[in-house]
Amino acid sequence: MSYTALARKWRPKRFTEMVGQQHVLQALTNALAEGRVHHAFLFTGTRGVGKTTVARILAKCLNCESGVTAEPCGVCTACRAIDEGRFMDLIEVDAASRAKVDETRELLENVQYAPSGGRYKVYLIDEVHMLSQHSFNALLKTLEEPPPHVKFLLATTDPHKLPVTVLSRCLQFSLKRLPVTQIAARMAEILGAEAVAFEAPALTLLAHAADGSMRDGLSLLDQLIAFGGGSVSVAAAREMLGSIDRERVSVIAEALAAGDAGRVIAAARALEEWAPDYGAVLDSLAGLLVQVALRQAVPDYDLSELPDAALIERLAAAVAADDVQLYYQMAIIGRRDLPLAPDPRTGFDMVLLRMLAFRLPTGGALARPAAQVAQGARAAAVSPPRGAAVPTRDAAPARDSMLSAAGWPQLVASLDLSGLTRQFAAHCAFLGRQGNLVRLGLDARHATMRTPTQEDRLAKALSRQLGETVRLEIEVVDGALPTPAAHRERESAADLEAARATLAGDPAVRALQEKFGATLHPETVRPTGK
Repeated sequence: MSYTALARKWRPKRFTEMVGQQHVLQALTNALAEGRVHHAFLFTGTRGVGKTTVARILAKCLNCESGVTAEPCGVCTACRAIDEGRFMDLIEVDAASRAKVDETRELLENVQYAPSGGRYKVYLIDEVHMLSQHSFNALLKTLEEPPPHVKFLLATTDPHKLPVTVLSRCLQFSLKRLPVTQIAARMAEILGAEAVAFEAPALTLLAHAADGSMRDGLSLLDQLIAFGGGSVSVAAAREMLGSIDRERVSVIAEALAAGDAGRVIAAARALEEWAPDYGAVLDSLAGLLVQVALRQAVPDYDLSELPDAALIERLAAAVAADDVQLYYQMAIIGRRDLPLAPDPRTGFDMVLLRMLAFRLPTGGALARPAAQVAQGARAAAVSPPRGAAVPTRDAAPARDSMLSAAGWPQLVASLDLSGLTRQFAAHCAFLGRQGNLVRLGLDARHATMRTPTQEDRLAKALSRQLGETVRLEIEVVDGALPTPAAHRERESAADLEAARATLAGDPAVRALQEKFGATLHPETVRPTGK
C-alpha cells in the first residue's frame, strides 16, 4: 500500500499556501507582477523553512502557460510537470553530491541552449555552499553574463560560506524560523483535512520540538500518528519525544518559589522513576521561567494559548523578578555543565540547590527559606555570637551615620552594585537628606553616566541596604566633591607618596646610589599590598 508522507503531500503549490515568510513572498509577488524578475535568487535559512518550496513555486510562476504570474494556474502542462518533478526545464541539483568542478561545468554547458518546452530554463541548486571553489568559479562566469532565458535559484543553510562574488550577483532572501503557533496551526489544519483526532496541546509539543522547521514538524506529526495508533494525544507525544510531564516540572518550580529545599529535592527524586533526560528537564524549567519573566515584564502578556497559564500567573506573583532571572541563568548554565558532573542526577540536584543558595539579596541579606530565617533569628535571640555587638533597639542612628558625608564612601562600598552603576555611585557625593529623600551631587566630569536606569538601580540598592524606601535627588556639580572615587584617589596618592618615601630612604637603595651612581625613577614606583 502506497503512502505519501505529510510533508510531501501537503507541500505548498502556490505562494498563498505558504505558512509565514510573508517578507519573501511579498517581494517575489511584486517582482513577478511588475515584470522585474532578477536572473539569480539566493534563498537562505535553516532546514525545513521552505527554501526549495519557494524556489519551485517561483519556477512554476515563471513557466506557467498562462504567462509570468504570481498566481500560476496549477493545471497547465508546465505547472503539473513541475509539481510532479518531471519538468525538463527545471534542473534541480544537490550541490552536496555534485560539488566537483567537472560536474558543475557539465551542468552549465547546456545553459546556452534554449528551454525545451518552457519559457525559462531554471537551475535550482540546493545547498549551494557545498560547491568547491573551482565549481564556484565556473558558476560565477555564468552568473556574470547569463542568457536571457535562464534563471538561477540557489538555496543554502549557510550563506557565509558563499564567495562574496557570488553573493553580489544574487538577490538574497532570508527565510525565518517559523514560530510555534504557526507550525501548530498548520498541523491542526492538516489533521482536520486528514480526519485524524488530535489534542491541541500535543501539537504545541511537536511544534516546539520542530525548532522552527515546518518539515521537521510534519515529520514528527507523521511519526506520532503511527506511534499513537492513528490519533494524536498529549500523553503519546510526551512519550514519543521523551519529554517529562510538565506537571512534574511545575512541582519543582513551585518548591523553588517557596524556597523549600526539602520539597525541591523530593520533587527531583520523584523524577527518577521516569529515567529522565535531566538536561531536557532543565530546558523545560528554563522555558517555564521565560514565560514567568515575560508575564512580570509585560502585564498584558497573553497566556491564553499556554497550557500552564495558571501556574505562570502564580509564579509571577510569588517569585521576585530578580530571582526569576537568576533561576533562568542557573538553569541554562547548569544544562551546559551537566556533562562535567559525577552523574546527571547529581548535577541536576546541585543546580536546584544552587538556585536556593544564591538567591539575590533582599533587604540587604541573602534570601533564605523562611524556616531557616526563623531558626536563625531564634538562635540569635537566645545566644548571640561571642564578640558580636548587641543590636540597638532603634536602627535609625546607624542609618544616620551611614547617610552622612563621612559615611557615604563606606556605604557605597557595601552596596550590592556592579559595573556602571557602581562607578556612577562612586562619583556621587552625599549632600543631605530630608525624610526618605536623599540628595546627591554628581561630579560634572562624569555626568554622562547618569541615566534613569542607573538612578533606579542605585535607589533600590540603597533601599535594600537601609531597610527603607529611598528616593534620590541628584544635582550635577562643577568642582571638587567628596565622592568615594575622589576619596580613593587621595588614598592612592598618599599610598604612592609613602611608597616612594620608603624606597628613597631604604638603606640598600641609598647604598646603590652612593657606590654605583644608581638613579631612582619615582614614576616607576608602585605601592604593594593594596
